[in-house]
Amino acid sequence: MFTLSCESTVDLTLNHLVKRNIPALAYTYTVDGVEYADDMRAGNGLAIFYNQLLAGKLPTTSLINVERYCDFFRSLLQKGDLLHICFSSGLSQSANNAVKAAELLKREFPQRKIYVVDSTCACVGYGLFVDCIADLRDEGKGIDFLYKWAQDNRLRIQHQFFSTTLTYFRRSGRISGPAAILGNMFKLCPIMHLNKEGKIVAYAKVMSETKAIAKTLDEIAKKIDNGSQYDGKIWVGHSNYICCANKIVEALKIAYPKASIRIFDIGPVVASHCGPGTLAIFFVGSPRT
Repeated sequence: MFTLSCESTVDLTLNHLVKRNIPALAYTYTVDGVEYADDMRAGNGLAIFYNQLLAGKLPTTSLINVERYCDFFRSLLQKGDLLHICFSSGLSQSANNAVKAAELLKREFPQRKIYVVDSTCACVGYGLFVDCIADLRDEGKGIDFLYKWAQDNRLRIQHQFFSTTLTYFRRSGRISGPAAILGNMFKLCPIMHLNKEGKIVAYAKVMSETKAIAKTLDEIAKKIDNGSQYDGKIWVGHSNYICCANKIVEALKIAYPKASIRIFDIGPVVASHCGPGTLAIFFVGSPRT
């Protein structure tokens, strides 16, 4: 027996994770000195969070420390082996703490297999990756097979996204100060993706939401498996930007009629760094370079 686990930055709902039997370790964020746990949409935490953003609050996030990983892993290792999929180390150093915790617990549980995988994925793309692993688990694949599959396929989870505001990307260091100022001034939408290290790369800029959607759809077409015959998951994430999410879903349904397309909210931890007005699309495609 083994457990597949992840972290709340998969940005899936707690209900989804419970149904799929995937325990998740919650990140925390702080607003005005008050620490909140990411409730994974189990309560009204996300609505409160976005209201705080609209009121001009500036949230901060923290790493998951080794002790919290140890406590979480220990509770799962008491039941059997463990395969834990981490949030991208290109965006957070938490993954390093997960590895340290696993090494410590190997001494405490020498009879258990403990695998930790740096997903190099983020947000709903991280969730899609974990969900694909859960599909294989439910087909009867064992922990060793899943660990190797995860290592071999993590870079095939493509992350394409854009944002209508650069203030939060500037705060988190993803975009330089001058670029953010000019972008906000001229209403530029940067077109971004994650590279093979799981880091954000802004590689193009357009001057409207319509052009951002068109450019993003063009990039998806270049990278998605099997072109218009793609029949896998296409998951759309948005940060308080449902109108744009609905627009792009309609376009995706036409371009990829066989795909399974769903919309998810971007949770508070990721949204603390991207702010409202971000739209992201995640799918399986050619390996990230």
